[in-house]
Amino acid sequence: QVQLVESGGGLVQAGGSLRLSCAASGRTFSNYCMGWFRQAPGKEREFVASISRGGGSTRYTDSVKGRFTISRDNAENTVYLQMNSLKPEDTAVYYCAASRIVSITSTLGQYDYWGHGTQVTVSS
Repeated sequence: QVQLVESGGGLVQAGGSLRLSCAASGRTFSNYCMGWFRQAPGKEREFVASISRGGGSTRYTDSVKGRFTISRDNAENTVYLQMNSLKPEDTAVYYCAASRIVSITSTLGQYDYWGHGTQVTVSS
């Protein structure tokens, strides 16, 4: 089992920045590909970004490329999502997830463990 706890969400004006953190415990953090997903009201949960076990590979959904950066600190068992130039359409609950897949994935169904989420609200 892996336990994931997100933090860092909040209310920010359009154009602002937030940094989300996800602290992991329970198993060897570096054995997992990590991802961030988000879910807006009335919409399905969608992929945002992912990072490979060692941090050497990353993926982003097109709408956040150039604005969001995913990173991880395996010594601290933490994955981050730096979000810059935020837009109202980024408003959602953001979830951290861990996958046992060997490489990297953006597929929701390939993630094995999930956090409870943190709310991000971007005002216009």
